[in-house]
Amino acid sequence: MAAGGHKGTVGVVGLGIMGGAFARNLAADGWRVVGHDVDRARTRALVRAGVEIVPDAGAVARAARTIITSLPHPDALAATATAIGKAGTKSRVVIEASTFSLADKLKAAKRLHAAGHTMLDCPISGTGAQAQTKDIVVYASGDRQAIKRLRPVFASFAREAHDLGALGNGSRMKYVANLLVAINNVAAAEAMVLGMKSGLDPQMIYQMIKSGAGNSRIFELRGPMMVKSRYAAATMKVSVWQKDMAVIGAFARSLRCPTPLFSSTEPIYDAALKAGHADDDTASVCAVMEKKARLRRKGRVHLG
Repeated sequence: MAAGGHKGTVGVVGLGIMGGAFARNLAADGWRVVGHDVDRARTRALVRAGVEIVPDAGAVARAARTIITSLPHPDALAATATAIGKAGTKSRVVIEASTFSLADKLKAAKRLHAAGHTMLDCPISGTGAQAQTKDIVVYASGDRQAIKRLRPVFASFAREAHDLGALGNGSRMKYVANLLVAINNVAAAEAMVLGMKSGLDPQMIYQMIKSGAGNSRIFELRGPMMVKSRYAAATMKVSVWQKDMAVIGAFARSLRCPTPLFSSTEPIYDAALKAGHADDDTASVCAVMEKKARLRRKGRVHLG
């Protein structure tokens, strides 16, 4: 146990849906957590969870040898890498947990390496709701000794952490996983709308699919939102998901790998964005499908 009764100090830059969950879980599991985010409302909420807030990423680097970055866009990653590089500290390990292109990740890794630091490419499989309960998986890649050394940190905010080898393999695996998420989410909405338009009760649809062969983790996570037609408590915002979709699409095109099912979901997510669901959960594609089906929720059939 480190000084002050903590397991050690971990920094978190980016305290949004995912980063905030990492910080809360780390603090709850006995780590001293030092965090930074440009959104003051987020930082106020994290203070109540025991997270120490500092003014910038450089201050995070000066306080913590291990830093997790969970950021909304590549420019934020570039700026954070620069700030850590200029912090004037000894070697730091940066666990980069965002979903960005390989080019953006490798550029940040090169910038950090030039300043004497190590970056690990560690995107997360799971939603914000799963992150809150540590039901997420870390796709770690990069320096194997660093990954091994940081397993206690991973265990404090994730269900599993896997070493996927060379830097960048974590992102490659995340693209594969998110391709399936994109398809499963729209498939769940399509099935729910078919059932509802036939007169079935949405809660009954959810229960029956969950217990049968058509179930998926995404259906389990997003189905309850579709049942209630409530999408404001986002675990993945449509606006952020559009960034992930673009990254996956570009990656597949660079490999000349056809993705007909993934590509067919893109107009559905675009429609959700245009319909005003930018800040809603991606489960809101169900609302898009309902509109396309001219569905009005009434006349439901209930289990007797």
